Amino acid sequence: MTIYSTLLGDDFQKLHPKLQHRYALPLDDMFFAEGVMSRIQNGGWLLSPFFRVASRINFLFSESGEKIPFSIANCCTINQNGEAEVAWERTFHFPKAVRKFNAKMTVDLERKLVKDYLGDVPFFYSDLNFNVTKDGFLLITSGVQKIVLGRKELILPGPLNGRVTVLEGYDDEKDVYTIHVSIYNDLLGRVMMYAGKFKESTY
Repeated sequence: MTIYSTLLGDDFQKLHPKLQHRYALPLDDMFFAEGVMSRIQNGGWLLSPFFRVASRINFLFSESGEKIPFSIANCCTINQNGEAEVAWERTFHFPKAVRKFNAKMTVDLERKLVKDYLGDVPFFYSDLNFNVTKDGFLLITSGVQKIVLGRKELILPGPLNGRVTVLEGYDDEKDVYTIHVSIYNDLLGRVMMYAGKFKESTY
């Protein structure tokens, strides 16, 4: 039992079998996949300073585009606190730049959520709620968010939160994983959106 199956409990078996395979993630095993993002769209010029900082630590980025090749790698290890931790590395190959969107996740069983630290140097934190839809898709939504300053974590006021929605599924006809990610802020509008398909491959 690793973090996602432990968190979801009996609901884990309601996921599409391919998603169960994808999120089983035994310790020290890697899930690697490659695909294409049909569309990536980022926010406007007001967010440019934020994107410049975030891209340096492999968090968010300013590029947008269509038909962007990408890969995703996940691996579960035991961190320095003795917790099972899943590393996420998403790589996007734009025509003029390669961008990464990295994170590390652990589970909080008392609060029944995932703790998500984003960037190679943790800069941003979000609670994530994991649920299984009636179609066997995985639906992820955000909760409390914080700015991380060393050992201090400052809770963001509601209006500054980015509302995150992730829907991951499997298309049996095309034999591919599907992904749709939206990050939206009530004041600034869309922060980032991407949608695409991918297949498991060899790392």
